[in-house]
Amino acid sequence: MKKKIITRSLLGFPLGITIGYVITIILSLIWAKGYYSPCVPQLIDLMGNEIKAVVLQALLCGILGAGFGGASAIWEIDNWSLVKQSGIYFLTVSIIMMPTAYFTYWMEHSVKGFLSYFGIFALIFAVIWIVQFFVGRHNVSRMNEKLSQNKKE
Repeated sequence: MKKKIITRSLLGFPLGITIGYVITIILSLIWAKGYYSPCVPQLIDLMGNEIKAVVLQALLCGILGAGFGGASAIWEIDNWSLVKQSGIYFLTVSIIMMPTAYFTYWMEHSVKGFLSYFGIFALIFAVIWIVQFFVGRHNVSRMNEKLSQNKKE
C-alpha cells in the first residue's frame, strides 16, 4: 500500500501542475481579455513579483495533485466501508485543498470566502462521488449479468 501511495503521489505531482496551468489558461480565456493571467493579483502582491507567485502556485498545485493521487489508494482498502472510505478521502483532500486555496488566494480571505469555497468544493466532490457510485453500480450489474449468463451456458 505504501508503494502505491508513493507512486500515485509522484505521478500526481506533475499532473497537479498541469491541471493548474490548464485552469489558468481557461480562466484567462474567459476573463483576461486576451492576456494570460497566471495567478491572482493578490498572490503577486504577496510574493513581490509574478514569477515568485507562479512558482509558489505551481508548487502548491503539484502538492495538491500529489495529495489527491496518494489519497486515491484509500478507495482500494477493501476492509473499509464505502462510508469510511468516502469520509477519510474527503477529509484528506480537504486538508490539502483548503490551505492551498487559501495561500494561492483562490478564495477570499474571510469566513464567508472560506465557507463559499468549501461549499463549492464539497458540492463538486459530491457530484463526482454520485456519478462514480452509479457508474460502479452499473458495472457491477453488468458483471453479475455476464456471470449469470455464463452459469446458464
